[in-house]
Amino acid sequence: MGDSAVVVGGGIGGLAAALGLRRIGWEVTVVERAPVLDDAGAGISLAANGVRALDELGVGEAVRAAARFQYTGGTRTPDGRWLARMDGAELERELGTPIVGIPRSVLHGIMRAALPPGALVTGAEVTEVDRSDPSGPRVRWGDEVRSADVVVAADGVRSRLRRALFPAHPGPAYSGSTVLRAITEYPVDVAGDFELTWGRGAEFGHILLADGRAEWHAVLNAPAGLRTADPLAALRRRFGGWHDPIPALLGATRPADVLHHDIHELVTPLPSFTAGRVALLGDAAHAMTPHLGQGACQALEDAVTLAAALAAGPSVESALARYDAERRPRSQGVARAARQAGRMGQQLDRPLAIALRNAAFRLAPSGMAVRAVLRHAAWTPPRLG
Repeated sequence: MGDSAVVVGGGIGGLAAALGLRRIGWEVTVVERAPVLDDAGAGISLAANGVRALDELGVGEAVRAAARFQYTGGTRTPDGRWLARMDGAELERELGTPIVGIPRSVLHGIMRAALPPGALVTGAEVTEVDRSDPSGPRVRWGDEVRSADVVVAADGVRSRLRRALFPAHPGPAYSGSTVLRAITEYPVDVAGDFELTWGRGAEFGHILLADGRAEWHAVLNAPAGLRTADPLAALRRRFGGWHDPIPALLGATRPADVLHHDIHELVTPLPSFTAGRVALLGDAAHAMTPHLGQGACQALEDAVTLAAALAAGPSVESALARYDAERRPRSQGVARAARQAGRMGQQLDRPLAIALRNAAFRLAPSGMAVRAVLRHAAWTPPRLG
């Protein structure tokens, strides 16, 4: 077995992979292309499977201390009527940990702080991964060439390493939806910890954060690349007639804080999450739509599973084969479920279909929402130590 790795990408998945490999005694270097880590992405909600993964990575306690637990909320219509309520306390009883909401910048900071000095290299782009040497790949960035026993490709939805390893794969496809999001400038008076509201081809959601501010997101059916000169003003027009606190959340936001990204996903599943001694992880392996809130959680699961497989051995090759066998069916299944959730939720735009969907939700048993979350969040991580 080897004991050195290069992780390509310093986002949540890459940092998690580094933490997991460090926990099993490996030497790890994370190479991040961005010269400045601005931690864009507003806020994030992590279900129990993501929080449990963070526990195994050694940072769960710090994340809980910085997060707000999500107990009350649910799904509504634009006029404010409830479609389903979510009981976060029941989820905590079932899973042993609550859903948490935290700014991405805080989560990234906690994970980076758990790495030793020098483990994260920024402003460096990996330009080559030479897999010709059977003893292990050689990774080049700038003037640096580093030999490693394993390379982890955590370089996101537009992964260059995925494209090099699987040149016949079509890559990410536009989902048909675009997302705008921000954190409010100041604390807001909001009753629920988290809410989603479904309209015609649109969704508006928010989570409360520990300091009283809120993270909100608006997901819209739109052509790829469509942008406006003043996105916040456009959102105020689009959602101005929706129920409270949606107008108040937009009113508490600075225009400069609004982030706008088109949502891309891997509609065509990868045939493998590994190629030789390279393992794909997170969005590079299974980019999915955000409609289940599982993208980051699946990346965290990947990281723990990869580290556990490499710790168990007996060889790097057998460990990576086990990682692929364990992670590919689950994460690709979650990606399919997220796509279907979007089609039945935010992306639905025909009035009759929306009316039928809403009626079905209102007639559903009260525990359906909890069971839907349990289906994906009830994951027990392998132990790393």
